Amino acid sequence: MTRGPTLPAHRIPHLPGRVAIPTVPEQTRTATSAHLLEGFNTAPADDARRLLLDCLRSLRWARRVADHRPYPDLESLLAACDEAAYDLTPGDLAEALASETLPTLPYGTYSAAHTALSAAHAAYEARFGHAFVICLDEVARDETPDRVLEGIRSRLTNDPEEERVVTAEELRNLAKGRLAARLRGARNPALGTNRAVSGE
Repeated sequence: MTRGPTLPAHRIPHLPGRVAIPTVPEQTRTATSAHLLEGFNTAPADDARRLLLDCLRSLRWARRVADHRPYPDLESLLAACDEAAYDLTPGDLAEALASETLPTLPYGTYSAAHTALSAAHAAYEARFGHAFVICLDEVARDETPDRVLEGIRSRLTNDPEEERVVTAEELRNLAKGRLAARLRGARNPALGTNRAVSGE
């Protein structure tokens, strides 16, 4: 069977997920985390909000998290991100979902997988009115197509309120994973010099 091209970038742009961090001594890990977090804590508010908006496109969420700085450690920051996302209004969710799309498929994915995924996603958008979102932090790259397709098909059976709850949970997980990846992979995330970290 021939392999098809990846889906167009405007349909499925890359959404970074959490990556495995090489094992390093606890003292080194703590010092690095503290240094990166200090940059976030001391950045101008606009810069901190901009970084947060790269993780979840909700202005209210980004403001709430940025306004409660400083955070003593990364775990506290991620917990605050989670808490701030729990009471997002339907309008906040719609704002965040407007910039979400399916995750990138691994290079060389079979054409049949692209066809099946495109059809499933179209059915999902027709039913719920927004892109399907799923957190793939713990999923191997070669398992992405199957996991996404399985997730769409399973969630198509939800009623709109059930799917709203599931979608909000997936957005919370995505936001935390993206922020952790950016902070761990940045030289100075507060000044906008962070590099995107992917699961590739």
